[in-house]
Amino acid sequence: MKIQLLDFIVIISYLVLVSVIGVVLKKQAQKSNKDYLLGGNSMPYWMLGVSNASGMFDISGTAWMVGIMFVYGVKSIWLPWLWPVFNQIFMMVYMSVWLRRSNVSTGAEWMLTRFGTKKDAQLSHKIIIAFALLCCLGFMAYGFIGLGKFIEIFIPWEIVKNYIPLNIAPEYVAHFYGIIFTLFTVFYSLLGGMKSIVWADLIHYVIMVFVSIAVAIIAMQALASHQLIVPQGWDDIFFGRDLNLDWSGIIKDANAKINNDGFSPFGYFFALMTAKGILASLAGPAPNYDMQKILSTKSPREAALMSMIVNVVLLPTRYLLIIGIAILGLLFFKDIDISTATGADFERILPAALNTFIPSGLLGLILVGLMGAFMGTFAGTFNAAQAYMVNDIYLKSINPKASNSQISKMNYLTGLSVVFISIMLGFLAKDVNSILQWIVSALYGGYISANVLKWHWWRFNSYGFFWGMFAGIASAMILPTIFPEALPLYYFPIILLLSGIGAILGALLTPATDIEVLKEFYKNIRPWGFWKPIEDLVKIDEPNFEPNREFKSDMFNVLVGTIAQTSITALPVYIVLMMPLHIGVSAGILAICSLILWKTWYIKLPKH
Repeated sequence: MKIQLLDFIVIISYLVLVSVIGVVLKKQAQKSNKDYLLGGNSMPYWMLGVSNASGMFDISGTAWMVGIMFVYGVKSIWLPWLWPVFNQIFMMVYMSVWLRRSNVSTGAEWMLTRFGTKKDAQLSHKIIIAFALLCCLGFMAYGFIGLGKFIEIFIPWEIVKNYIPLNIAPEYVAHFYGIIFTLFTVFYSLLGGMKSIVWADLIHYVIMVFVSIAVAIIAMQALASHQLIVPQGWDDIFFGRDLNLDWSGIIKDANAKINNDGFSPFGYFFALMTAKGILASLAGPAPNYDMQKILSTKSPREAALMSMIVNVVLLPTRYLLIIGIAILGLLFFKDIDISTATGADFERILPAALNTFIPSGLLGLILVGLMGAFMGTFAGTFNAAQAYMVNDIYLKSINPKASNSQISKMNYLTGLSVVFISIMLGFLAKDVNSILQWIVSALYGGYISANVLKWHWWRFNSYGFFWGMFAGIASAMILPTIFPEALPLYYFPIILLLSGIGAILGALLTPATDIEVLKEFYKNIRPWGFWKPIEDLVKIDEPNFEPNREFKSDMFNVLVGTIAQTSITALPVYIVLMMPLHIGVSAGILAICSLILWKTWYIKLPKH
């Protein structure tokens, strides 16, 4: 075990600090429901952007990205498009502006803005609440188990059991660690609401900047005195139909991972991944902590700038750490033990390298940073779950006239309930893990068609949304049993087709949404797309109304922004690899794209 007393002091100091933040901000959070859930829409965009980025710096994702950087090299930069990482560019360019113009508190409340408040609109409202709560509970349940397993590597139970008056079975040690850190997270987020979450994330991000730079320097020093043995093409960002990476004679298990991942032929995989990513980005953000941060901004302009900040602060910092750990793993592969009964587990490189190469004190900071990422993600998801339960269930269906005191008490009650349920689900993980992961994946698989159409087609209604979601979810549940060996990405076109048919037929076979609701939505949100009939009706009432004609401009900016995002991702990788030509090219492309975006996007943002 590498962790020392100094590391314990660093970790405890961090936990005390975030707890104090919750206590200090408690009174501000109790002023109103909006103050609690959205920080009163008073926080600057850069703080919300840093907070959002900080929450995305999660342990499991970082461990996966270190593993793929180790095996696939610089080409691994493309693989996060599976999520897709470039959805933040769509958010930056226009989607955050559209979303913030709605002036709502949750994604479910947005449904009432789009489809009205009549009986038919309740279908979309209820299904999105169910979607959001299930996703929140799933992420919280398995997030805290992942954190516990990560901590267990550095703090084995044998070391601490003599100081804890509890007899805990080995299989539940990770749960115990997870609960301890979850309770600290719940404490500050429950008391201080959104503001305490943002302040804690800001502190965590500052720590991650420091440790990422430190790890990158350690890796560069090691690289300067050791030879990096990797396959030809490992340090090349470009690819063809196939990857053409051969680890034979170097690390044989790496070839096995490439075969098992199923990303070949990579050119076709990349095309399908990009197409899915574009559609997912057009659908807008899922109703989680990302959406809540956008709705917490002061204005549509600041919502766009917040999404820009996410790209600027997240990617360089994260990739300094990722490439640094990957380089240390490659240079000293024989010194780290990542073997399992079935071969090397490359996702264990992150904790193994930290345990082996990082000095005491800095290790404590890195653990705080990675734990803080979990705590930020958990707290943001926790806040989102509270928002749906209080704002969309309690205030809309149970007690619409609730006083501020009643709302505050309900925030606490629902928060504790959500945490209790997620922890119970975590303890049942052995039995329900595959089922919950299946449902969550299915929900996301069925999310795209209905949510693309809700923004871009006037005739789409609440029935279409419900049946599009239902068809997509059902097909995404059934298809894995038909194609058990295939990656979900490969049968995604079938899911898209079936959910699209369900959405379109559900809309066309039922009455359109109330025209007055559509006119108000179109005037306020001002989306582009197939809105001509509504545009004509609005112009009858307001002849000077100017519709949104920015589709081509927005798509151009998305393209330029995605190139800039890729450059800002590659730049820290090439800096650590000490490749001057590639550093210059990446920096040059980033500078050109930034100048273009300043002229075609930034100066054209809404003033408010």
